[in-house]
Amino acid sequence: MTSEAHRLVTTDDAFREFLDAAGDIDRYAIDTEFHRERSYFPKVALVQINTGSAIGLIDPLTVDPKPLAHLFETDALAVLHAATQDLEVFDHWVGSVPKRIFDTQLAAGFTGLSTPSLAALHDRVLHISLPKTSRLTDWLARPLSDDQLDYAASDVAHLLELCDHISAELTELGRLEWAEDEFEVLRTQQRGRRDPDEVWRRIKAVRQLKGGSLGAARALAAWRERQAAQHDQPVRFILSDLALVGIAQRRPKTLDQIRSIRGVDDRLARGDLGETILGLVEEGAAMPPPRATGTPRREPRPDLRPAVTLVAAWVAQLARELRLDPALLAARADIEALVRGDDDARLSHGWRADIAGEPIRALMSGGAALAFDGNGGLVLEERSRRPVSRTSG
Repeated sequence: MTSEAHRLVTTDDAFREFLDAAGDIDRYAIDTEFHRERSYFPKVALVQINTGSAIGLIDPLTVDPKPLAHLFETDALAVLHAATQDLEVFDHWVGSVPKRIFDTQLAAGFTGLSTPSLAALHDRVLHISLPKTSRLTDWLARPLSDDQLDYAASDVAHLLELCDHISAELTELGRLEWAEDEFEVLRTQQRGRRDPDEVWRRIKAVRQLKGGSLGAARALAAWRERQAAQHDQPVRFILSDLALVGIAQRRPKTLDQIRSIRGVDDRLARGDLGETILGLVEEGAAMPPPRATGTPRREPRPDLRPAVTLVAAWVAQLARELRLDPALLAARADIEALVRGDDDARLSHGWRADIAGEPIRALMSGGAALAFDGNGGLVLEERSRRPVSRTSG
């Protein structure tokens, strides 16, 4: 791809002109380049848009995102690859996400591919090799080189064509509606800033703490999250997990005691910051126990655990036979939820219920049976209810 195949857009007027020139498009390909290694929120560095007639490389460091917000409000289909992080970028920079999306990575899972990279899809479907030289470049540096711009443009140059090929295959397989359901789940799922009072649940070592130590960890984790968001820094820059857990376990009462804890650097053990940490430890230790969130998790009965293992083997085989990404069909947790009888089990709804959930329910109710097919595989079949005869002794 040559530099003439795309246009760098660095002003608001140029951005509006680029979108106006595209007219009333019914779809567009879009991608982002961003960094978040040294920030709490993603820092968008470039937005690539292919309208079908032109490729624009939008510089978010100099351009207002309002025209993009207007585009997102239309019914035009936004084609992305591995859209999760891009949608988070749009939430933060634009304040909204596209009204309709098509995720080529997610869609490929319905053809049997397991989270393929964009390069792998180009190679497999379009027989095109994407450039790799600028993948780990500093996208926030200016000016951007021609190699960087070519690399960025290549991410959207053939994305609409890729969408066409995958859509055709999904239509042939009768799975386009399945994929569209998953696109909408992805588009509308919760994103953005985490709840500071709940982030402690994401730290495995904290979940093992009890009593006052758990309360101290909860208070420290909430404070750390708020500080990270306020100063737009990674949480580890505020306080590492190692230091947080160490402080919570030891529950220091003096600055010298803070200083002696593994993982704590000197800045955390002096002045106002050190006093803040001591106050958080004291306040947190007095907190009441945390409340359970959502529906309490019900563990499978011990007698059902072998059934979960057997059903998981059948589901994995079913995914292979249907050319579905096994993780897309059901994780082990989804199978456990169905076996437990959870109302919100993913296998109880939509396409998953049709191809796996209902057969599993029939199995669990005794109306069906799993058997070996004689070739090392499993087959789910109607139960005969005829016991295997035993030779009398």
